[in-house]
Amino acid sequence: MNFKSTFQYFYAALIMFHTSVEGNSPTLDEGSSGVYSGFPGIPGTPGHNGLPGRDGLPGRDGMQGQKGSDGTKGAKGDKGATGKTGPKGSSGERGPLGIGKIGTKGEKGLKGNMGEPGPQGENGTVHSINWKQCAWRREDAKDTGLIQECAFKKRHSSTALKVAYAANMRVHCSKGYCCGRWYITFNGAECSRPMAIDGVVYVNINSNIHRPRQIEGFCENIPSGLITVAVHVGNCHTYRTSDLATGWNSVSRIMIEEYPQSQK
Repeated sequence: MNFKSTFQYFYAALIMFHTSVEGNSPTLDEGSSGVYSGFPGIPGTPGHNGLPGRDGLPGRDGMQGQKGSDGTKGAKGDKGATGKTGPKGSSGERGPLGIGKIGTKGEKGLKGNMGEPGPQGENGTVHSINWKQCAWRREDAKDTGLIQECAFKKRHSSTALKVAYAANMRVHCSKGYCCGRWYITFNGAECSRPMAIDGVVYVNINSNIHRPRQIEGFCENIPSGLITVAVHVGNCHTYRTSDLATGWNSVSRIMIEEYPQSQK
């Protein structure tokens, strides 16, 4: 017997004892045949909660509401809440290229500022502004003196003249050493700016060889107008007169060109 049942038993005994002391005897029920009513019993222990019942069956749909008195439908209900945005779909295929109208030409923009100077380029080729050639076929056996002249009309006083002389030259020695010099003059004088235009042939044996040679150069500080350009022949400095020959069995020529003067 647990504590709760024991307590209930003693509590009932105490009530019966108290009743007997006070002289309250049990009463005889009317109409009974000698049977006495008992004392009320002690309340019993509450029972446990029963298990949850099953869900009821779904109710039927309600009847459609009646239309308004004027026969129209009822008022429209409130707008429901906006649903969530769905995921972005994949890109579709690119459509064909359309043909649009040609737009109008825009206005001309303002002129921009001048840029900084670029680096200096390489020296280019300078072309002559005036040229002439004098050519002849003649053998000249002079050891000293004038070989040939060529007249040239110089256009500008600020330009330079380039002269090239080509011919077959020979220096002959019977013994010892010998040297011949061919040089260019302008109006009878050799070039002084920058230097003379000349060439020498030197031999130290008994030879008689004719070879084609060329001498050339630029001469500045020559005035404009008609200029006589000439080829001369003579001795080399400190050498005695030698047996010279010019233009043997070949064509000789003087070529003259006028160029813009170089910048210093």
